[in-house]
Amino acid sequence: MRVGRKFLSAVILGLCATAFVIGAAQAVNVFYGEAKKPIDSELKVAVGQEAPDFTLPSILGGKVTLSDFRGRKHVVLSFVPAAFTPVCSEQFPAYNLGREMIEARGAVVIGITTDNVPSLFAWCREMGGVWFPVVSDFFPHGATAARYGLLRGDGTSERAEIIVDKNGIIRTIMVHEIDKQPDLETLIKELDKLQEN
Repeated sequence: MRVGRKFLSAVILGLCATAFVIGAAQAVNVFYGEAKKPIDSELKVAVGQEAPDFTLPSILGGKVTLSDFRGRKHVVLSFVPAAFTPVCSEQFPAYNLGREMIEARGAVVIGITTDNVPSLFAWCREMGGVWFPVVSDFFPHGATAARYGLLRGDGTSERAEIIVDKNGIIRTIMVHEIDKQPDLETLIKELDKLQEN
């Protein structure tokens, strides 16, 4: 019995599509398996203390130093687990949508991951770009995340937002489940609290 080429092509295409879906599901599971809450990290910072300073390489060249914003802007430190992963790839564009609200409150976001600079550059370009600095905590691997107590045993960081005020003091710490996108409205409400003082 002869099978037509169109039929064979359709079968092969179907098998490829199925393999892609299964592969994608497995890839997501690698990053967002059952352990969704912080698993083996231990927070080393607290509200009211001075934020540990850092200088990290930026995807745009040069370096970004946290203390350079002192006296000028509130800073939202946005630690995310890994580039090119589903939730992270929604979270950073959400900051783009909230740019006016964030800037109106005298704040800036700094995106931080343990990925290397070339990977972060490609990822941000794929997302259409971001307005805020994105920096690499790749080498020494996860050193900044570790100082904040956000480094996981798998080498990624927890998903966390830490608000540092213009005086360099930590005012808010939100550590999120790794598979859930932080709520932009909640972040804005936390920034609003800084305006009340």
